[in-house]
Amino acid sequence: MSDIRVGLIGYGTAGAYFHAPLIHAAEGLTLAAVVTRDAGRAADASTRYGARAVPSPGELWDLCDLVVVASPNRTHVPLATEALTRGKPVVVDKPLARTAAEARELAALAEERGLMLTVFQNRRWDGDYLTVRELVKGGALGEVHRFESRFERWRPRPKGGWRESGGEEEIGGLLYDLGSHLVDQAIELFGPVREVYAESDVRRAGVSGDDDTFLALTHAGGTRSHLWASALAARPGPRFRVLGSLAAYVKDGLDVQEERLRAGLTPDSPGFGEEPEERWGTLGDTERQGMVPTLPGAYLDFYRGVTACLREGAPPPVTPESVAGALAVLEAARRSAAEHTVVTLA
Repeated sequence: MSDIRVGLIGYGTAGAYFHAPLIHAAEGLTLAAVVTRDAGRAADASTRYGARAVPSPGELWDLCDLVVVASPNRTHVPLATEALTRGKPVVVDKPLARTAAEARELAALAEERGLMLTVFQNRRWDGDYLTVRELVKGGALGEVHRFESRFERWRPRPKGGWRESGGEEEIGGLLYDLGSHLVDQAIELFGPVREVYAESDVRRAGVSGDDDTFLALTHAGGTRSHLWASALAARPGPRFRVLGSLAAYVKDGLDVQEERLRAGLTPDSPGFGEEPEERWGTLGDTERQGMVPTLPGAYLDFYRGVTACLREGAPPPVTPESVAGALAVLEAARRSAAEHTVVTLA
């Protein structure tokens, strides 16, 4: 069976460092074409992957069987809509849309056309998150009453670009960027959210999108999630601190896959997602603690799931319905921060 030809829209950070190498490494997929107007990026895509570079999405449709949208956030909905309308299954980088309603409209269009629509929530395959999920499901923590999760960085000088300088019209800022992952992971672990409280600020000069944000979620099951996303954490807190009735799990540092992708390692290389022992988290209480080996991260499993969906009819690796639920929380968080109130979800 011939490979599925993939057309990648966008060859910036998301396209070049995440999607392209994962597509190239996934069995059954071929990166056939890339949309970019940058000559240097076009040359890189051609040299690395043999992909044809085209300057606009309009020249992409006949070159591919599957479309991956990794362009700026404001383009996700219109490009995904056009791809589905043209009969192409679609992978969309997070966030899928600005609102839950837009996400559900896209999901309805995909269902109507009988096409796959999935979202690149790659942090569901972070090794540390997979470890937390196993501890929660296995009962090692007991009943979890508080889940703390952070993506904190120290970037006092803005890097520029639409993510920082773009306002709400660009769907920029950390709430919809790293917050998309934080909320998605919390819901996957502890289920639907009943109440949302948020604080969202712009701390750095020359920045329009939020760069210091906190969310407090109350899940329907009673667990509370406290989530931080910041570009101004000179001393980052633990990546995870999960408090349960029997024990706590504490984990510092970030999953290793992103740094290895940025360093040029291939995601199918041996040990790619494995974390060194010195970075493992600990499980226990004030009297006894033990190291917990971090499960291997597996971003490549997302695109393996895409192939299984298209070839075998398996469910998509991330359903748009699950992403719509997270977007409803992000919308509520934006409202909460603006109105200084707790927002109750239906």
